[in-house]
Amino acid sequence: MSDQDKKAAKDTRSEGAMAGQSDADVRSSLARVRVVLINTTHPGNIGATARAMKVMGLSSLHLVTPKIFPHAEATARASGADDILQHAVVHDSLDSALAGCPLALGTSARLRSLPMPMFDARRAAREALQESGSHDVAMLFGRERYGLTNDEMMRCQFLVNIPANPEYSSLNLAQAVQIMSYELRVAAMGVSDISLPPLDWEPVDNQQMERLFEHLEQTLLDIRFLNPKQPKKLMMRLRRLFNRARPDQNEINILRGILKASQEVSSNPESSK
Repeated sequence: MSDQDKKAAKDTRSEGAMAGQSDADVRSSLARVRVVLINTTHPGNIGATARAMKVMGLSSLHLVTPKIFPHAEATARASGADDILQHAVVHDSLDSALAGCPLALGTSARLRSLPMPMFDARRAAREALQESGSHDVAMLFGRERYGLTNDEMMRCQFLVNIPANPEYSSLNLAQAVQIMSYELRVAAMGVSDISLPPLDWEPVDNQQMERLFEHLEQTLLDIRFLNPKQPKKLMMRLRRLFNRARPDQNEINILRGILKASQEVSSNPESSK
């Protein structure tokens, strides 16, 4: 690491105290925010991401099916953030990377037509830190060429858009991570000033939400409400509804109990008489 890089890191470490938060408080706020890179092609981008994270105080890097990792180019581009690379968790599926994360936010360079809630980077950082005190939160970044797929975006509760020049809005992967890491650090430094209500419920993790959606889709097929030839449009809107509601464990149990009862009545209509 160059002298200039060391000075920048030292200056960054002192910012939390200047803003009223100790460095330990800032680190604690950021510790449970996972940066999740999906199917990254170039190992140098993984290294540059590690550097972007470390300089802003993030430490939890998760890689879903990277093309090449570990690699010397990743280490070189990390510029001293080798510890982030050494502790990076490599997953063979997005399911694995999202395990234990009730909240997932997916970054997108384009404002897509998906009917999903969209935040800017600053609002997304505040939402993430509101919940990171009690459980892990995932921030998803897609492939260099085309970002996240629609199916991957549907695994998120919210999408995040970084406003940019509409004539040239393509951010490098590590640049996008740097912007989000900066917003997360700024939010962590002033977290006591964020006027958000405390969580009064414990949201379920991503896997339980997926099981709910699978159960819901099958039930709607069983009762012939869902067109089996075109199920995706309605299910997309229902995903949006439930992801916005953020049900807790008791609510999930109630919903799945209703679905189970509906399936039983559908399979044996005489029993309901």
